[in-house]
Amino acid sequence: MTRSMRVEIWSDIVCPWCYIGKARFEEGLAAFDHRDRVEVVHRSFELDPDRPKGDTVPVLDMLTARYRVPREQAQAMEARVAEAAADAGLGYRADRDHGNTFDLHRLLHLAKARGRQGDLLDLLYAANFAEERSVFDPATLVSLAAEAGLDPDEARAVLDDDSAYADAVRADEREAAELGATAVPFFVLDRRFGVSGGQPAEIFTQALRQAWEATQVSAEK
Repeated sequence: MTRSMRVEIWSDIVCPWCYIGKARFEEGLAAFDHRDRVEVVHRSFELDPDRPKGDTVPVLDMLTARYRVPREQAQAMEARVAEAAADAGLGYRADRDHGNTFDLHRLLHLAKARGRQGDLLDLLYAANFAEERSVFDPATLVSLAAEAGLDPDEARAVLDDDSAYADAVRADEREAAELGATAVPFFVLDRRFGVSGGQPAEIFTQALRQAWEATQVSAEK
């Protein structure tokens, strides 16, 4: 009997390699013969969980402080990422903010419950990296949720209630720690194989094939 396969992706909205890695994974998945039997689940991971809610800074300021590098070096870092994004067909801008993403992950769990997680994730990434829309503005988040097909009133209620879906976010983060993930993006294929980072599309295709073969062998036993 042919089994389906699940791919779990731990990521954060402010992570540029998560943004690029998602596009590369989807390209690799498109080249996989059994792509229609693959379920993709997105899970929460915060890159800056200790930053207070509402404390946002320009991303270049964050990079210079975190890595203790001159601003020119931070700009060069961003330019290299922008080139990788362009190669993946993605827009990218350095004049964006960095902040705590806990509320974004809570909203993504609402979207998951309503079958709209992928739609909202794409909109959040685009708003953060390619458009002049701040994902740290509650009004923008409600607007993006509505664009993803969610009830804006329900989205607003989740954002207003700090406990809504908080346990789901924390559960994802605990699971990431248990699996040994210290950075994202982190891809787990059928709980058999792990792939770290925004790898080239062909690496994802190869990993999918390897995991699929192992899954089917297991199903035959």
